[in-house]
Amino acid sequence: MREEAIEKLRGVVRDCVSKHLYSSAIFFADKVAALTNDPADIYMQAQALFLGRHYRRAFHLLNASKIVFRDLRFRYLAAKCLEELKEWDQCLLMLGEAKVDEDGNVYVMKDNSVMYLDKDGEDREINISSAICFLRGKAYEALENRAQARQWYKAAIKADPLCYEALECLIENHMLTCEEEASLLSSLQFAPEDDWLSSFYSCLTKKYGKENVMEAKFRELEKESLKSSPSSPTLMDTLKNNTDLLACKAEYYHQCGEYQKCFELTSALLEKDPFHLKSTLVHLAAAMELGHSNELYLMACNLVKDYPQKALSWFAVGCYYYCIKKYDQSRCYFSKATNLDGTFAPAWIGFGNAYAAKEEGDQAMSAYRTAARLFPGCHLPTLYIGMEYMRTHSFKLAEQFFMQAKTICPSDPLVCNELGVVAYHMKEYNKAVWWFENTLALIPSPLSEMWEPTVVNLAHACRKLKRYQEAISNYEKALTLSTKSLSTYAGLAYTYHLQDNFSAAITYYHKALWLQPNDQFCTEMLNEALVDDSRSGIDSKIEFC
Repeated sequence: MREEAIEKLRGVVRDCVSKHLYSSAIFFADKVAALTNDPADIYMQAQALFLGRHYRRAFHLLNASKIVFRDLRFRYLAAKCLEELKEWDQCLLMLGEAKVDEDGNVYVMKDNSVMYLDKDGEDREINISSAICFLRGKAYEALENRAQARQWYKAAIKADPLCYEALECLIENHMLTCEEEASLLSSLQFAPEDDWLSSFYSCLTKKYGKENVMEAKFRELEKESLKSSPSSPTLMDTLKNNTDLLACKAEYYHQCGEYQKCFELTSALLEKDPFHLKSTLVHLAAAMELGHSNELYLMACNLVKDYPQKALSWFAVGCYYYCIKKYDQSRCYFSKATNLDGTFAPAWIGFGNAYAAKEEGDQAMSAYRTAARLFPGCHLPTLYIGMEYMRTHSFKLAEQFFMQAKTICPSDPLVCNELGVVAYHMKEYNKAVWWFENTLALIPSPLSEMWEPTVVNLAHACRKLKRYQEAISNYEKALTLSTKSLSTYAGLAYTYHLQDNFSAAITYYHKALWLQPNDQFCTEMLNEALVDDSRSGIDSKIEFC
């Protein structure tokens, strides 16, 4: 009878936890543990205390038990208590001594043998060893030892691919380069029923230069949905319209420069799930690129109201002020975002950009260098450092940083474009043509207006090499992308001028001056073209006579 009563009390504790009545759970769990002194009941009591935010008391209870160092569950929960108390060194001591190599292989210090990270419980239970590796990573990151944190996060996801939080930290905190992300995903051992998860994870990684791969994945999902019958839809069919997956697609559009497509998709996603923060971040980025200041203002107001302690909220405020060109205010809010969360990469980059917009190069460099140190897998800080050096005409230094950015992310077309611009400024025109052609090869087709300057740059470089027909072809291609560029019309006019096709040159000089009537170069060259045209007319009459 006593045993039956105790079992009922255990049921009450579990029910209280499920209903979030933590004080009740603590009260009844304490009575059960006192009656039985069973380790399982002590653990249940500690869980109730932890969920009720009594971290110090929960830790004391676990630490006082004789099996805390013999039972991984006890040790892990004790370490979680120390995590909540921000006692990071003690947290690591509680988890025990172990080493991890660069590939995420774990070695126990006692016998120096590889730790076997197999499932330890029921089917679909996250491996406790994976959770311990993840907690080690969190502790090392809090102690600003990001190299160790990266290795432990890799160990956690390799120990159990279901430990999504470890992968999220690696990706969101830009701890891995493009190649390292691909290598890690290929090394994960998924169960046969988890093939969908492998595809899903690959969509989460950096998407530069993956047009065929990404589009193929989305097409694959659509094909799966066509195959499935309405009565028995497949798992992939069900996930086809999942918010997380569509947020990945929006991110892909943003990285491709398809900002309008990205904005439309994130708008639809936020209508469906207004508090999906990943979609919110991509939405802010797209709105920034499109100059939608009203949308940024509304988003910033709502985020600050709903999430005043999140870096994303103040980042949104910074984006609004940056969009309306109030850079001092934007810098203040980007700085506030970095103070709230030092691992929020967009805020650090925004902070640097706000200084760069006012040509305060030293402060911009400082922000970019901090970002480059904190986020070794993100190539953007290094890219922006190169841009700052290029702005001050330090082309050799700029080239070094662009090459460093290319090492981190080999397939970002923007990096290749900047290398082409540097080569052009250093009068290495063949190299410039090569880089610009590489840029265009990396861009998903059809080209958007965003890449019109690259086509114009390629045309300029061909003109410098006296490859006039190629130059004209590229200028005309640029005009199909945008008809508002003075540089395109001026370059096309000058190329025709060099070929002694004066009538065509005059036509395009006029078109350039229609866009910008006070342009000195086009005004002078138009006068020269008119003189040259009249002279050629006289010469032809003399020859005729």
